[in-house]
Amino acid sequence: MSLTVVGSVALDTVETPLGKVEEALGGAAVYFSLAASHFTPINLVGVVGEDFPEEHVQLLASRDINLDGLERADGKTFRWTARYHDDVNDRDTLDTQLNVLESFQPKLSDAGKQAPYLFLANIHPGLQLDVLEQSKPKFVGLDSMNLWIDITPDLLKQVLGKVDCLVINDAEARQLTNEHNLPVAARQIHELGPKTVIIKKGEHGCLLFSADGKTFAAPALPLDRVVDPTGAGDTFAGGFMGYIAEQGNTEWETMKKAIVHGTVLASFTCESFGPDSLAAVSREDIARRVAQFETLTRF
Repeated sequence: MSLTVVGSVALDTVETPLGKVEEALGGAAVYFSLAASHFTPINLVGVVGEDFPEEHVQLLASRDINLDGLERADGKTFRWTARYHDDVNDRDTLDTQLNVLESFQPKLSDAGKQAPYLFLANIHPGLQLDVLEQSKPKFVGLDSMNLWIDITPDLLKQVLGKVDCLVINDAEARQLTNEHNLPVAARQIHELGPKTVIIKKGEHGCLLFSADGKTFAAPALPLDRVVDPTGAGDTFAGGFMGYIAEQGNTEWETMKKAIVHGTVLASFTCESFGPDSLAAVSREDIARRVAQFETLTRF
């Protein structure tokens, strides 16, 4: 079944201990779409400027990602610059230029409106509400960040009351609930609306919680070489949502497998700069790494 994502498309400049890349293809909607496209048809809704390279459009199109919802506006594309430390869980954002993203008003195409699965990537909660008014999917996932928790808490809670699944990191879960214990924080988030809560913990994996009390924990895959973790969280979300859309259900066992597939795809993202390797992996590559994950966690 098809899946729509609404989020940022960016040009990233990133430096890590293993090198640097300038103005590479990036953005939450990009990483999400490339991951999800391994499992299901996907509609990308976002905005780029006049300076957005055609080669990036061609890369996305090569994965059969529907770009009818990708608007090209007058001005420059959203840019993000960051430097990672030796511990790649620690990074400094050096520059953020919203550019055309600042005035972005998402407009879903017919295909985008009709998709039964929708993911609202990290954009202003007011825009997320606007998107929800344009479609009636059967399952909605949501990402957010510390900024929206801090400056628009009421709007964010309105969005949370309308979605089925929240995907955030551990620091954001604690900030949202003022609760340090993550299982307790997840229960508080359930009360705000989402029946499914996924709390990402970086290199320590993630936790999946259901409103009926089920919990699943998945580690991150150990990698010999982490080149650049940019986009790993968005890749994870894309793999998760793409898998459940392919299966056509949100049963607990399906969600656990979706967590594993999201984790596996995120591992590919971390092994190179930008999303090129994510676009290039095959279903066979994914299946082999899922088998490695099974061996890693079976006892």
